[in-house]
Amino acid sequence: MQIGIGLPTTLDVQGPDVVSWARRAEERGFSTLASVDRIVYPNFDTWTSLSVAAGATSRIGLFPNVLLGPLYPPVWLAKAAAGLHALSGGRLTLGLGVGGRPDDFEAMHRPMNRRGAMMDELLDVMTRAWAGEPVEGDLPVVPAAAAGRTVPILIGGTSDASIRRTAAYAAGWTAGGASAGQIGEFSARIRAAWQQAGREGEPRIAALAYYGLGDDKAVEAALRSYYGFLGPYADMVVANALTTPEALGSAVAAFRDAGVTELVLNPTVTDPDQVDRLADVVLG
Repeated sequence: MQIGIGLPTTLDVQGPDVVSWARRAEERGFSTLASVDRIVYPNFDTWTSLSVAAGATSRIGLFPNVLLGPLYPPVWLAKAAAGLHALSGGRLTLGLGVGGRPDDFEAMHRPMNRRGAMMDELLDVMTRAWAGEPVEGDLPVVPAAAAGRTVPILIGGTSDASIRRTAAYAAGWTAGGASAGQIGEFSARIRAAWQQAGREGEPRIAALAYYGLGDDKAVEAALRSYYGFLGPYADMVVANALTTPEALGSAVAAFRDAGVTELVLNPTVTDPDQVDRLADVVLG
C-alpha cells in the first residue's frame, strides 16, 4: 500500500508554506500530494494548488481527492486535467465526486439537482477529449502532447451510480472519511462490478484519513471548521482523526488489510514539521 499526504490548503497557511510542504513531502517519499475541493470556503483552489505543487516537485503524484466534478465546465476540466497530466510528466490522478453542498453549486451557478447527470456528461466529454476527438467544433481541445494519454480517474461516493461510473470510466474508487471496515465492504462491490464489466486487472482503491500530531485542539478546530455544516457527522470526523503514532500505525495496518492500495493522510495542523513527523511514523 502506498501512502500519500494532503496539502494543507484548507488550513490557515501562507502560499509559500504549501510549496515547502510539497517539496518536503516528495523528499520524504510520500506517494502523492492530495487536495480536497470546496468553493464556498477560504481554502486555496484545488487546481491552482496542484499546479504550483507540480512545478515545485518532479516525482510525487498529484491527486485531487476529490474534485467536485459537476461544479466545473466539462470541456474546461477535460483540457485542464490533460494539460496538468502532460506538463507534470504523467503524475495526475483525477479523483472525482458529485459534491453535496448547495452553496458551492449556487456560487458556481450550477444546478445541484442535476449533479448526477452532469457527472455523467463530464466523464463522457473527458473520455472523448483525451482520445483526441473534437468535443466542441471541429478541432480537439487538448494539445497533441496530451492526446491519447488518458488521465487515471478515481470515483468517490457510495451510490449505485458511483459503482457504475467506476466500472465504466475509472481506474478505481476513492473513499473519503470511511473506516477501514466500511471500505472493505464497499470495495467488494466495486471489484464485483469491475469484473462484470469485463475490466482487466484490479481497481485501485484509495482512502482518505485525517491526522495531526501534538496539537489536539488544532485538529478539532480544523475539522469542525471544515465539516461543521454536517452537524453530528463532524463529531465522528473529529473522533476518527489520527492524533498519535499508535493510532496512525493501527490505521495503516487496517487500511492495508481492507485492500486499500493508497492511503492519503490529510493534515489538520499547519506546522510543516507535520510532514516529517508523519513520515517518521508511517514511512520509517
